[in-house]
Amino acid sequence: MINTKTPKPLETTNTNTGAAAKRASLYRMVMSDHLCPYGLKSKDLLERQGYAVEDHRLTTREEVDAFKKKHSVATTPQTFIGDERIGGYDDLLAHFGKSAFGKSETTYRPVIALFSIAALLALAVTWIDRQSIFAGRTIEWFIAISMVLLGLQKLKDLEQFATMFLNYDLLAQKWVRYGYVYPFAETGAGLLMMAGVFTWLSAPVAFFISTIGAYSVFKAVYIDKRELKCACVGGDSKVPLGFVSLTENLMMMGMAVWMLSKLWGGAG
Repeated sequence: MINTKTPKPLETTNTNTGAAAKRASLYRMVMSDHLCPYGLKSKDLLERQGYAVEDHRLTTREEVDAFKKKHSVATTPQTFIGDERIGGYDDLLAHFGKSAFGKSETTYRPVIALFSIAALLALAVTWIDRQSIFAGRTIEWFIAISMVLLGLQKLKDLEQFATMFLNYDLLAQKWVRYGYVYPFAETGAGLLMMAGVFTWLSAPVAFFISTIGAYSVFKAVYIDKRELKCACVGGDSKVPLGFVSLTENLMMMGMAVWMLSKLWGGAG
């Protein structure tokens, strides 16, 4: 049976440097049918902070229950530094003045990642198609790929997106089903624009949804002064509604106008 006593202050002298080595005790679940991911994350965080970790593995349900009862805790892992119980992984992050990756209230990280990948994909397609790093169609491919990736993010949880979309989209507020149609329209238009086919269909669809979207965002943020999260990268988005959302719609609108001008120019 594992020793679940609260550890005593643990500081030893590093014989190489003469400095006091920081030590911590970690109690985590390592069972045949369950390996606690937060236990591994706690161990990694402690080691990155320069701690030598006494890794106590709770290998049976009985050991887990006994540990929780002894220390009056509801969950594992639990970290102790000296006589102090720090707590679970989130408590450990707070102890070191850190926040969990992606858990901040607002962040632009998802859109930065998405548009960066879209740009790299556009360059890759350009190279495959033209054997060149950059060509006239690179911008077109970038916007079309961005539309597809944004649509995919929305389609991951269509119900949650449609609910979040209702907070600000004016057409969705009049016709609720539009929130369910929008991701398919955006993705489909993007795919057709990537292929350069059926422009007579893809460009008007993109222009229609982006015009409504741009006005809805502008009204909600800059006229009504509302602080909302943008559903542009899915229903669980923490991206603030504002400049990025407006730019997304304006890019789509510009792409639609450009594609229509090429279509009409070719017809003429």
